[in-house]
Amino acid sequence: MRWRLGLGTLPLALALACSRGSREFYEARGTVEVHEVDLASLTLGKVLSVKVDEGATVHAGDTLALIGQLDLAATLAAQRAALATAEAKLRDLEAGARPQEIRQAEADLAAAEAEAARTAKALERARSLLADNAIARQQYDDAVAAQRVAEEKAAQAREALALARAGSRPQQIQAARAEVENARAALERIQANATGLVLTTPVSGIVLGRHAEPGEVLSPGVPVLTVGETGRPYVRVYVPQALVSRLALGAEVEIVTEDKRVMRGRVAAINPKAEFTPRVALTEQERADLMFGVKVEFLNPAEAPHPGLWVTVRIGRTAGPSDRRTESSR
Repeated sequence: MRWRLGLGTLPLALALACSRGSREFYEARGTVEVHEVDLASLTLGKVLSVKVDEGATVHAGDTLALIGQLDLAATLAAQRAALATAEAKLRDLEAGARPQEIRQAEADLAAAEAEAARTAKALERARSLLADNAIARQQYDDAVAAQRVAEEKAAQAREALALARAGSRPQQIQAARAEVENARAALERIQANATGLVLTTPVSGIVLGRHAEPGEVLSPGVPVLTVGETGRPYVRVYVPQALVSRLALGAEVEIVTEDKRVMRGRVAAINPKAEFTPRVALTEQERADLMFGVKVEFLNPAEAPHPGLWVTVRIGRTAGPSDRRTESSR
């Protein structure tokens, strides 16, 4: 949303001091403006439809345009599958080993220990036979190697059974949970982008610009439509620094249309920097010529003229919050 400057406002911000009874006013010219909202997609996409034209009246929440992405469905399906896989892995780690797996580990350990006991007996026999020179040295060495292999397998089976009974380590579960969160965040990001492909207006107002047509491919951030928020019209005028120094936020002013209708307004913002200065502002007279932008809002937005029409803003020379009662009574 941005402040829109009326074309020609600054050059025509020439003020005339006038008198109304015994009260002096400062008059400045400006155009009625509205806050603008650009509606755009956050991702690359093709314009499928634009439902409104310039000048159309819209209400907050209305769907104004649709953007399409060819690979959106496939991307969503892939990310949902990735999330389901991560969640299944986490459930498996949190549940730990199944009873069947523990029984299988116990059976493997029993078999490995039986093999270790058999090879130990075979080694004892081989050692006796070697002492009697009944077998060759190679046969004895083979018995020693077989017994060592059997002991290692038994030790591995004991460790596997212990791990199965202990369940998953906390670090593994934490890592699995992080994977689930990452997958869920990625899915939410894709879903948010998909939601952003349906362009709805956040404000009520009128369509000021239609910048794209169906079939066009737009980059992220390129506006499709611009909506002007008519519920908060304002006028931007320029006043000299001598008046700005006495002007307060909230001060009430008069807004006069070309057909002499008078409406009430208030000072909503004062630019802290001069926006219209002479080439060199050194003398007292030149410093007095510095102009500051002042934003004036309508107290009753419903009575504001159509955006773009010229109006005159009448500001009291001593305008301040205390002027509200006096100004409103006029």
